[in-house]
Amino acid sequence: MKQSIQLRLGQHLTMTPQLQQAIKLLQLSTLDLQREIQDALESNLMLETSEDDERGRDGAMEPSREAVEPHQERADAAVDAEVSAESSTLPDELPLDSEWSDTYDSDLSAQYAGPSSAPGQSSSGDVDLFAQQSRPQTLHDHLEWQLNLGHLGARDRVIAEALIDAIDADGYLRLDPAELLETLELDDLELDEIEAVLHGIQALDPAGVGARDPRECLMLQLRQLPPETAHRAGALKICDTLFDALARNDLDELRRHTKLSDLDLGHSLALIRSLQPRPGSLISDHQTDYVIPDVLVRKRAGVWQVELNPETQPKLRVNEDYAKLIRRADDGAENVCLKTHLQEARWFIKSLLSRNDTVLRVAAKIVELQRDFFDYGEEAMRPLILRDVADSLELHESTVSRVTTQKYMHTPRGTLEFKYFFSSYVGTASGGECSSTAIRAFIRKLVAAETANKPLSDSKIAGILSEQGINVARRTVAKYREAMGIPPSNERKRL
Repeated sequence: MKQSIQLRLGQHLTMTPQLQQAIKLLQLSTLDLQREIQDALESNLMLETSEDDERGRDGAMEPSREAVEPHQERADAAVDAEVSAESSTLPDELPLDSEWSDTYDSDLSAQYAGPSSAPGQSSSGDVDLFAQQSRPQTLHDHLEWQLNLGHLGARDRVIAEALIDAIDADGYLRLDPAELLETLELDDLELDEIEAVLHGIQALDPAGVGARDPRECLMLQLRQLPPETAHRAGALKICDTLFDALARNDLDELRRHTKLSDLDLGHSLALIRSLQPRPGSLISDHQTDYVIPDVLVRKRAGVWQVELNPETQPKLRVNEDYAKLIRRADDGAENVCLKTHLQEARWFIKSLLSRNDTVLRVAAKIVELQRDFFDYGEEAMRPLILRDVADSLELHESTVSRVTTQKYMHTPRGTLEFKYFFSSYVGTASGGECSSTAIRAFIRKLVAAETANKPLSDSKIAGILSEQGINVARRTVAKYREAMGIPPSNERKRL
């Protein structure tokens, strides 16, 4: 093959470190962003947070993010030019005191920063940091704690610990006592001895723990109620002898075998429904994840306004004292390190500002397109896809996808994720479109208003929606109903 030199023109996207950093920050949630900022503050000596009290002592007005301190600009003009020349991809230089907003609560920021917060940035005094970082209590720990309060012999304690180890997170015993009889190496161990220890565990908190099936779980909870509890006898009879009919919600069979009136039967069933079929879930075995909204939506003077949450916007700037130490035309190791840190600090601040601006733009566009939802509720939700927002803001669809992931807005209708406002649609009789979120709201409204003894079937709900001009199949209604956790009509039937 003959070798030759050819000249070709082409275009390709180069993922610079600055672009990679901007994309990374854009897709982080609020808590992850706080940790990322804390890591940057610890690793970059040029970055620092500006304090409100420092500006208060100076008596100066709150600077905007485009403001530049004159004396710093004169002192570092030559250095800034040299640092900016090192990267042709870096846009206009950021000011040294750039910040995200004019208001900031350092205590709240430290509180939300999580375990990676610096020791000096302590949160408010009424927050127990040790409690937040402690291991959550499991059901096993809760049962062991109660076991230690009792006076069990060494033999019974071995059996009790083996039984507790076989209890799952829902509170059910997933091991046959007969299998445990073969596993434990105890002399003259009999099944009655294991059953006796199991009865003691079933008397612990929460009520119903240690049951081997749902029927036994409900029976244990009913037996622990005071004997004078109203309708306790009827509920015990239903769970003991008519559990299969109870599971099918067969009211006719329950009425026929219990000989109870409709009123008494209804009260007995209500008592059973007040029980906990998964008693282990009452003991929390996981830490609660708190959602911090990125934007706030308020209605002022009849207009919906969107603003960034000031509690999630740290005020970062370049440390002036370290920036003054940079000397021009000095290639020493220390000077090069300072220049690198200064460049990375400005890139980081600019990436934060870019993320801040993009999140606000996308949130404002969502509120604009879904204004009917904020005015009238879920039934007025319009169909929306990522491309609609991307085309309106002249952004790439992947950028909008990153912005809407793990980002939340606080609204008068609750704290909602950005992705909540995007949904598919079905056609209407008039040729229009109806959002799937609105259809779910219609189904929920119809089920809430149905007659208790004659609940609406999926076909009936589909027919009612068709009368309102929404063409939806029965299977689609069933899919939406199951997604909302609404049982079928035979299980919703009440006396």
